Amino acid sequence: MLGTGYLGATHAACMTELGFDVVGLDVDRDKVARLSAGDLPFFEPELPELLCKGLASGRLRFTTSYEDAADFGDVHFVCVGTPQKLGENAADLTHVAAAFSSLAPLLPRRCLVVGKSTVPAGTAALMARLLLAHAPAAEHVALAWSPEFLREGNAVHDTLRPDRLVFGVADAEAERGLREVYAALIEAGVPVVVTDLATAELVKVAANAFLATKISFINAMAEVCEAARADVTKLSEALSYDNRIGGRFLNAGLGFGGGCLPKDIRAFMARAGELGVDQALSFLREVDSINLRRRDRAIDLARELTDGTFAGKRVAVLGAAFKPNSDDVRDSPALDVASRLHQQGALVEVYDPQAMDSARARFPHLSYAASTLAASRDADLVLMLTEWAEFRELDPAVLGSVVRQRRIVDGRNALDPVSWRAAGWQYRALGRP
Repeated sequence: MLGTGYLGATHAACMTELGFDVVGLDVDRDKVARLSAGDLPFFEPELPELLCKGLASGRLRFTTSYEDAADFGDVHFVCVGTPQKLGENAADLTHVAAAFSSLAPLLPRRCLVVGKSTVPAGTAALMARLLLAHAPAAEHVALAWSPEFLREGNAVHDTLRPDRLVFGVADAEAERGLREVYAALIEAGVPVVVTDLATAELVKVAANAFLATKISFINAMAEVCEAARADVTKLSEALSYDNRIGGRFLNAGLGFGGGCLPKDIRAFMARAGELGVDQALSFLREVDSINLRRRDRAIDLARELTDGTFAGKRVAVLGAAFKPNSDDVRDSPALDVASRLHQQGALVEVYDPQAMDSARARFPHLSYAASTLAASRDADLVLMLTEWAEFRELDPAVLGSVVRQRRIVDGRNALDPVSWRAAGWQYRALGRP
């Protein structure tokens, strides 16, 4: 595994679980040392156990040496990040190019190189030319692209029991190699889609664009519901029974964030422009805009509950991660809202079950509490912005005993308004009257 971030570390541990000998490579020595000691640098359910199991079996180890990895591997998975370019929408392929450039000159024998990073269409063709030009065994180095579809918080399940495998290949040898690697999953009935390299590259960004569109659609309906004094949760429920639509990811709220969806749809738009078909994806600009407007609306609701001003008001923000079961705070809607409240004079206390260290590192100007009750003590307003089970199951009477004012904004439509209002709370939510 070239790259041992979220994707690489997960895939390494899971491939060990499937019976393979695995080496994870990273240029970050501290990360390699931590992983080698069984210390996962991020939170992901079930993964720490798999990591330690793989290390104890002797089938999993980590290195900083490209020479070591190249000599060891019959199959090389490229799992490095493709962040958004600074000041642009396009994807930054620096890490992908560096991984291929460093690996290629060290490949003197037959092997398979598999890209798993999310990249713009056309990247695989560039990497194929790079391998052909620089690998000593160029004619015997096959290239494939097999995108990942991991959901943070469910990554182990999504790796060991995926809903599909996509094999982007240019020849039969690459397909045979991938089928050998994933034989156990294929035998278990996981569908396989075999396609060309460019189509495989498009699958991941198209899936993310569709998902983002579905989320932003119901959030657009939330805007309409607020104007019409309707209830978006009931609207969503009614729509969910239509089997052409379905109810997954049809929950209105604060919108999406994280390190994938926002940057992937922007990179998709940028690549469409480079290909001369920017109008085909112009709707994604509005998808992005709707998503960001939900943060503005959450702040508006909060301001209404604090009599028009945040100056000097104590505000408890429950949630820092961009989604539950993760400690990822990249483009976190919760922390964006918290930071903007702070800038407008609020005294903000943040609590999250797992993302406190990540949040402190990225937002050191905010204050952090050790628990829900500590964050909420003497609060004039509570905002529930990440739908952790701990927050969904809060007792409104218990929380009400520590706050100064029983006022709450449910940014994820995850609480029961009847029980909260019965306990004396002023309850507001996105898309509900």
